[in-house]
Amino acid sequence: MAQTQCLIEPFRNPPSEIEIRSCLLKLYAVHGDVVRKAKRENRNISESELPILWILTPTFSSRIIAGLGANEITEDWVQGVYFLPNILKTAIVVIHQLPENEDTLWLRVLGKGGTQKRAVEELTELPENNPFRENLLEILADWRKNLELRDNLSKEEEEVIMNLSPAYLQQREEWKQEGELYLITSLLEGRFGSLDAELSGVVEKIAKFPISERTQLLLSLGNLSREELLQRLSNEEV
Repeated sequence: MAQTQCLIEPFRNPPSEIEIRSCLLKLYAVHGDVVRKAKRENRNISESELPILWILTPTFSSRIIAGLGANEITEDWVQGVYFLPNILKTAIVVIHQLPENEDTLWLRVLGKGGTQKRAVEELTELPENNPFRENLLEILADWRKNLELRDNLSKEEEEVIMNLSPAYLQQREEWKQEGELYLITSLLEGRFGSLDAELSGVVEKIAKFPISERTQLLLSLGNLSREELLQRLSNEEV
């Protein structure tokens, strides 16, 4: 979707005909700006330079899809992606129709109900080294936090908070762990200076200690030499 210039219009509820036309007006206003810029630069413009409009909707009426003349191109795109006639440079992504795989995950977390809930569960189960896991978790956690700050939440907003809770809780736990590792590293550096590989290797081990033992150890750093600390940790079982 993002391989070419594009406009993305996400909807929390299925857009009406009027809202779709408003999206098209925005698209063609942008097209007009691109064309005028090309004229000022005295150059021709190709179709590929004009942005495509992507309308994201949780569900959509088959009646409106037919009215727009939109069709799926299953040879090149997954189920749930409908393209209007080429001249309009517009596509509609119906989120609840998308296949449930990692490629569509970032779209499905924008869905509703069970679609969103399952997508969030999939996200929290991704390995920590997944390229977009951390960014997406942070975005969803912020979304949930912002919703919680509102007064008089609607039933739909309450449902979103529930659906996003696993992502929020996991992100909060990861922030907590990162904070603990940073604190331990800072205290060790304050005592021993720049950490070598051996001292860097004990940071996570210390973080796994029960909080009372960890606190006691960190408070006693000033009385321990490097060798004494490593010896003490080698005798501990975590």
